[in-house]
Amino acid sequence: MQAVFGTYAYGFPAIFLSGFVFPIEGMPPFFQALSYLVPARYLIEVLRGVMLKGVGWEVLWPDLLALALFAVLVLFLASVRFRRQVAV
Repeated sequence: MQAVFGTYAYGFPAIFLSGFVFPIEGMPPFFQALSYLVPARYLIEVLRGVMLKGVGWEVLWPDLLALALFAVLVLFLASVRFRRQVAV
């Protein structure tokens, strides 16, 4: 049950801040700045670029780099947490 609440607590804000539901340019400045912390924002930009505009790597590389950095950060944090749990 906690996983369901956690999914809702993270999922709904991520969807709204990603630009999928509302355009990021139409959000208040605080939420525009906050949207840079949501990996879904970069995923939506990549998907729109590929599916709707047909753009290539030369346009999408900043968003792909941001997604890769998020992945590295999450893997690092997960490995640190795993090591702490195993050490106990």
